[in-house]
Amino acid sequence: MSSPAPSAPGPLAGLSRPVQWMLLAVASLAVVAAFEAVSLPAAVLIGSMLTAIAFGTYGFGIRVPSLGFAASQAVMGTLIAASIRIEVIGYIVEDWLIVLIAVVSTVAASSFLGWSISRLKILPGTTGVWGAAPGASTAMVLMAATFGADARLVAFMQYLRVVMVTVAAALVARLWVDTSGVPSAAIDWFPALSPHGFGATVAVALAGGVVGHLVRLPSPFFLGSFILGVALNLGGYLSFQHPQWLLAASYALIGWTIGLRFDRTVLRQAARAMPQIVLSILILMAFCGAIAWLLAHELGIDPLTAYLATSPGGMDSVAIIAAASPNVDLSLIMTLQTARFLFVLVCGPALARLVARSIKP
Repeated sequence: MSSPAPSAPGPLAGLSRPVQWMLLAVASLAVVAAFEAVSLPAAVLIGSMLTAIAFGTYGFGIRVPSLGFAASQAVMGTLIAASIRIEVIGYIVEDWLIVLIAVVSTVAASSFLGWSISRLKILPGTTGVWGAAPGASTAMVLMAATFGADARLVAFMQYLRVVMVTVAAALVARLWVDTSGVPSAAIDWFPALSPHGFGATVAVALAGGVVGHLVRLPSPFFLGSFILGVALNLGGYLSFQHPQWLLAASYALIGWTIGLRFDRTVLRQAARAMPQIVLSILILMAFCGAIAWLLAHELGIDPLTAYLATSPGGMDSVAIIAAASPNVDLSLIMTLQTARFLFVLVCGPALARLVARSIKP
């Protein structure tokens, strides 16, 4: 991730590094706790990032060590690899027409919106196309910088959309079905570690990251662990364990890495682009809603299932909402979400290069 241009020292620049780290950790914990209390999706990631943005723009000079950021990317690669099930591949083959319609139309719409943002110079370079890419927000942010986009602004677009889409999906699900009797699952932050599951997570993250770096993959630590993890997971050779403390630490390190690189110039740029970004998110949400209506009307799919399956938010947030909604087809929902993620993961670099060529004067 490239370093931002130097900016004038902020009022907190004179604090020692240990004090800066202590303040960042305590403030992040308070913000994350507040977000968790209102069930905000991706609370640790978003809370840590927002706290780091606030402190970064006021002069904090600390940075997450590159090894910590690399390790967090590798853990995220194994986490997403673990979500790819062999059954989902079968569902994609079986329901290929539904998958094709939903995935291609959504990606085409988001790519057009991203191209428009870049073409109109609302955001620089290919930032718009990566920021508008639907699904797997963390993966898109981690890959964006490798392909010339500003990862800070990509993160701003992606996580703003995650919040907006998840709130909308939760409201639709709550209005559609009564989920008041569904108890919230308690989070086990420190479960007993499985030597095989946790060992597999550590080994694949380490090996995949090293191999990805050696063969010079884009976003090597993330993609290396993801590709190796998918191969071993689908082959039935191992299963992963991701304890909540490990995920929280990884989310926090990623959030801090992104947030601490914001300065006042970037923040002003994001604020200026806010109306256009919000409008693009609302357009994408409306388009996905129209695709959901088409699937429900023409193919007889349950409307709530169709809406959740085409929702352009994070897979994890959609899965949580779907699991708490009775009578929806969870398999179809996760099939479409996973297929779209894989499509964006494979085609994202090519789309970014296409946008870059098209916006050159």
